[in-house]
Amino acid sequence: MGNGEIKNKRVFLEQYRGRKVLITGHTGFKGSWMCRTLLQAGAQVYGYALEAPEDPALFRILSLEKEMASVIGDVRDYEKLFQFMKECRPEIVIHMAAQPIVRESYKRPAYTYETNVMGTVNVLECIRNLESVQSFVNVTTDKVYLNREWDWGYRENEELNGFDPYSNSKSCSELVTASYRQSFFEDRDIAITTMRAGNVIGGGDFAVDRIIPDCVRAAEKEQDILIRNPDSIRPYQHVLEPVLAYLRVAVEQLQNKKLEGAYNIGPQEENCITTGQMADLFCQKWKELSGREQKWVSGSEKGPHEAKLLKLDCAKIKSVFGWKPVWDIRQTMDHVTEWYYGYVNGADMLQITDEQIEKYTKAM
Repeated sequence: MGNGEIKNKRVFLEQYRGRKVLITGHTGFKGSWMCRTLLQAGAQVYGYALEAPEDPALFRILSLEKEMASVIGDVRDYEKLFQFMKECRPEIVIHMAAQPIVRESYKRPAYTYETNVMGTVNVLECIRNLESVQSFVNVTTDKVYLNREWDWGYRENEELNGFDPYSNSKSCSELVTASYRQSFFEDRDIAITTMRAGNVIGGGDFAVDRIIPDCVRAAEKEQDILIRNPDSIRPYQHVLEPVLAYLRVAVEQLQNKKLEGAYNIGPQEENCITTGQMADLFCQKWKELSGREQKWVSGSEKGPHEAKLLKLDCAKIKSVFGWKPVWDIRQTMDHVTEWYYGYVNGADMLQITDEQIEKYTKAM
């Protein structure tokens, strides 16, 4: 690939220089990668979210609050959210604030619906009542679909009906967004899109009940990794795959409203692997870095319902935007494991994060 082509693939990032972008949920794992990528691109970044949920948290590790306007607030609080958006007058809004854990949604279903559904309503109400916003992206999940345990990928026009309270609340968030688009924004100069990403992994995720953080915690203690559902197939992808896709759609639909709609974001078919295979890749790379043998074992823990098979058909975003994944699953796991190994061993994590963003965008 020649330099001209590389520049063309990355040119959308240059359109962020000086632009005002508001991220809800900016203190989370995916939000932190988003903010750092935008700051590198020269955007004016504003964030509205709860305090970073974990300790440690990527948001604090990267000291992002020093480089952007960060407000701690709840998306359920319309007045506070509206006041902040009115003050910063963003052109682009990317909505990532959510209660994102399936298991937590079984413990706190009402809170999950309040945050994921009414939180979306509040963000869209703010946009409806402000003139500055020209592009809105609602980040949902592959779990919005009615899961029929098909062997093929789900397309954007399949039925939305998630099983558990988390997945279902995100299905509702999709419907809310579609209704607002049709009811209030058809005749306004604003593009409204939802984006459905598969399982995202990357450095800096410290949440409980997620496979990579579980792997790291076990490796750090020199224990075997316990894998709950080793045969579950998931569309794993590096966090930068959807983050850069969100950013591309957000800025390009700002110039062409016809691009709005719904888009799946996922890895190539051959990168949809089992949880056990992913644990194998982690163990191999950790051994390469540390020189210590790392193993995983299958756990017998009985958890709430989890779909066994879930793949996405990403033909639409490939056709409309020419998008395609950059890193395969082995490259993804190498970068993820290297990030955590650096963290565990006291490396400069801002430098490692920036290097991974740079490496990814150069390979686009």
